Amino acid sequence: MEVVKNPETPSFKSVVGRSILLPFLFVLLLWIVKFSFGESLTDYGIIPRTFSGLKGIFTTVFIHADINHLLSNTFPLLILGSGLMFFYRDVALKVFLLVWLMGGFWVWLFAREASHIGASGLIYGIASFLFFSGVLKKNRNLLAISLLTVFLYGGLAWGIFPVTDHISWEAHLAGALAGVLCAFAFRDEGPPKEEKKWDDEDEDDENAEWKIPEKTTNGSDVKN
Repeated sequence: MEVVKNPETPSFKSVVGRSILLPFLFVLLLWIVKFSFGESLTDYGIIPRTFSGLKGIFTTVFIHADINHLLSNTFPLLILGSGLMFFYRDVALKVFLLVWLMGGFWVWLFAREASHIGASGLIYGIASFLFFSGVLKKNRNLLAISLLTVFLYGGLAWGIFPVTDHISWEAHLAGALAGVLCAFAFRDEGPPKEEKKWDDEDEDDENAEWKIPEKTTNGSDVKN
């Protein structure tokens, strides 16, 4: 018997490549904006409870205080964004936009008076989405991503507390909460929840998994 690959089924390499492409292009855009405008866009951050600050909900992710600020967001966006695209490609853009807009709106609504800039709210949102999705689904692959997220970015948890004045912990908290809501909203999307299946016919047979194939009358094994 010969197995012919379905031409419509994408290869693993192409899926990985596509998963990396969009996060890479997004991060590239952030760097282009930074080098094109420098620090002249700080007025386009989220300024809470002001009409002019509403535009920051849409623009704040493109604005960073300096190169170190952008650099600290670059690799988490690439890694977590690629994980989101790989495991949840059907809803990845929805999750990305919801975390972006919900988190931004909550910052505008509740945060302290200041100009809140940067894409770290997105990072917190994607990280919390991946973590809680894996927990809700109890899927081994997703749980592995959840544990990897905690291992790589476990220190993010401190970012949701008002520890440092110049860091927008409100944006971090808002992004994380948006990610949790998305994990519940899209709990039926992506890789399915793993369920243990039991064979009723063999449940009383201690050696059910070790059965030896029966022999045919001419002594050869039964094969499909």
